[in-house]
Amino acid sequence: MSDTPSPSRAAGRLSARPSAQPRELMTDAPDLAGVWTAQVITLFPQAFPGVLGESLTGRALKDGLWQLQPIDLRPYGEGRHRNVDDTPAGGGAGMVLRADIVGRAIEDAKARAKGVTPVIYLSPRGRRLDQPLARELAQADGVILLCGRFEGVDERVLEEHEVLEVSLGDFVLTGGEIAAQALIDATVRLIPRVLGNQASTEEESFSDGLLEHPQYTKPAVWKGRAIPEVLLSGHHAKITGWRREMAERLTKERRPDLWRAYRARHDADPDEDREL
Repeated sequence: MSDTPSPSRAAGRLSARPSAQPRELMTDAPDLAGVWTAQVITLFPQAFPGVLGESLTGRALKDGLWQLQPIDLRPYGEGRHRNVDDTPAGGGAGMVLRADIVGRAIEDAKARAKGVTPVIYLSPRGRRLDQPLARELAQADGVILLCGRFEGVDERVLEEHEVLEVSLGDFVLTGGEIAAQALIDATVRLIPRVLGNQASTEEESFSDGLLEHPQYTKPAVWKGRAIPEVLLSGHHAKITGWRREMAERLTKERRPDLWRAYRARHDADPDEDREL
């Protein structure tokens, strides 16, 4: 992207930050001043950047438009084997990440953070990740993400640090790393200049509370299916109207919950029949 800073310019924004944590327990990633930062506390730091290192998010990461700092939880553990978990109080299957271990990692991450940096635990019982939340996080200075494993995290550390729990949906993953990458991707793409074309974020699904309209490209006819004539007309007002109509129709058919919220915001009866 021509409007992104070169790596050399990004490197010029390196800043030093004090930390009580020994250097060998810290990420080797440089600290770029004034850049949206995702610190990820995880037992699998090698899982990052993963897909975040590809395509537009990867290019933006390389160009210093945002930065990623995985924090390995294991070195914070205790004993010869650096244990980070123990059996659930009250009995039960599985293991629970210890509050004292996780707490030290969060405290170090907070010490490195700047500005508004919420601490988030990826959990199926949390607030649903949606576009408004992604926009809210993109306007912060960064995030500290805690990736759970096993049976979860000791509740006391979540209370102590006023952690926001966020969920991808009503299902369970083996850990928080995939969810963390999804949250970062949804957020980073809203940072100015990451996509290169801001109109892309303004027209896509959920930008106005609606699902996105259908998209088409060449060839004009494929397997007997033609691109709708209006899209080839060159009449921008008609194209805009068609896209809005399709977005409303898809939303009403596939996501009645979104449709009701959309109609309520526009002071209309969500059950009112409309010719869509």
